[in-house]
Amino acid sequence: MRAFMTTGGLLCAGLLAPCATEVRADGFLESSTGTLALRNYYFNHDNRSAGNDRVEWAQGMLLDLRSGYTQGSVGFGLDALGLLGLKLDSTPAKAGTGLLPVHDDGHAANDFSSLGLTAKVRFAGVVLKTGTLLPKIPVVSYNDGRLLPQTYQGTQFEYTGVSNLYLLGGRLDQSKLRNSSDNVDLIPTGYKGAEHGDFYFAGGTYTLNKQLAFTYYYGELENFYRQHFAGAVHKTAVGPGQLTTDLRYFNSAGAGAAYNGAADADMFSGLLSYRLGGNTFAGGYQQVSGDSALPYLNGGATSSFTSPGVSKFILQDEKTWMLRYDYDFAALAVPGLAFMVRYYKGFDAHYRGLPADEHELDTSLKYVIQGGTFKGLGAEFRNTAYRSNVLTSWDYNRLYLTYDIKLW
Repeated sequence: MRAFMTTGGLLCAGLLAPCATEVRADGFLESSTGTLALRNYYFNHDNRSAGNDRVEWAQGMLLDLRSGYTQGSVGFGLDALGLLGLKLDSTPAKAGTGLLPVHDDGHAANDFSSLGLTAKVRFAGVVLKTGTLLPKIPVVSYNDGRLLPQTYQGTQFEYTGVSNLYLLGGRLDQSKLRNSSDNVDLIPTGYKGAEHGDFYFAGGTYTLNKQLAFTYYYGELENFYRQHFAGAVHKTAVGPGQLTTDLRYFNSAGAGAAYNGAADADMFSGLLSYRLGGNTFAGGYQQVSGDSALPYLNGGATSSFTSPGVSKFILQDEKTWMLRYDYDFAALAVPGLAFMVRYYKGFDAHYRGLPADEHELDTSLKYVIQGGTFKGLGAEFRNTAYRSNVLTSWDYNRLYLTYDIKLW
């Protein structure tokens, strides 16, 4: 599944840090691109705690248009992202999977849509963008886990003028949730009050060599919380395969008036993965310490390893073990076919003063046609089994049909 209007990056895998891309200067129209992504999603969410299941089917369309830059030492450009979601099947008794907006009467909307415009300016090694943004960095990451992606409104700059260094910074003031057509103010997840704030972020990635890269970011939701992130990714050959070490550390504290209460959470994560042929074996550990859960923006994604199908495993004091196995069937001459299974076990956590334990098992099988007339057509089935002693337990079954079409 293709990502839309994300910032580019030096680490395309590992830290969720953006990947810096080469900027072409062929012209406003000559370097333009157009992509249409079609998403047909069926979600069946079985509530194992209360029995009120959620079942919906919807069609999404994402039109991503990106211009090049005008000629000259200062180049100007414009991007557009058109989003449309259509209801195919939903009833008041089964609505609420997050695929579609739900009205006050319990009926899901027949459709929802939005248009996001992004003006951009390039000069020297700097690209300045303002308008609709899809940041994907450790301290703020848009959520693309439903029919349409979450988007943000704001201004950001990217700097790639120094070899092996990528810098990114900016300010966000609103977001559009993944099942909504309306922009809303920024608040932390779980906050029920009336206050809100702008979100400021800055940081970057330095790639020391092909084996080692470091990332640091700072983010602050004014009058709520501030957050530091530091991480490192190291890759090395071990025997016939490759070993990747991915370390991440978050430090979160209250900011300003701290309207949501005092944020106080340190989180360390470590993941080792070994790739051998089509096999990738991974295992890791994560621990949250302090007086709160890890804070993050409402509706957004987190950059932890433990953000799978249902839970994020970032509760107060939570410790989590994780195991994962992937197989790429290209090793058996079937490119485009992939299998994944992962397991998370969270324990010693606290949720609203109660001891909390949780575990989750996710499996998926995905195939994307690699060539010919229907290149980019994909199908994926995902199953999730989540259990908790204090939160709602779920069984998820999801079917994704996707088709990415390059218009020009």
